[in-house]
Amino acid sequence: MSVNADIVKKIGHLARIKVKQENLQPLAGELNVILGFVEQLNEVDVEGVEAMSSVIPSTLRTRADAVTDGGYADKITSNAPISEDNFFMVPKVVE
Repeated sequence: MSVNADIVKKIGHLARIKVKQENLQPLAGELNVILGFVEQLNEVDVEGVEAMSSVIPSTLRTRADAVTDGGYADKITSNAPISEDNFFMVPKVVE
């Protein structure tokens, strides 16, 4: 696929980007280079290659989904500058 100035103008319109007339041809050239690279990627044989989300194999660290003891809100709010009924009190930000 080859990109010309008309296509660049249409892409700019769809992306809601104002493209000056003198920038149409240089952008068309840049888009053609990008599309050429993508076409090169299509030539790579990926048959039998497993899809991956990272180059380093990893797993997400998870914690056990278990009920904790809880019930110590007074300890949590003990270091708060201002607290009331085990809730943090903060100054009003919006008038």
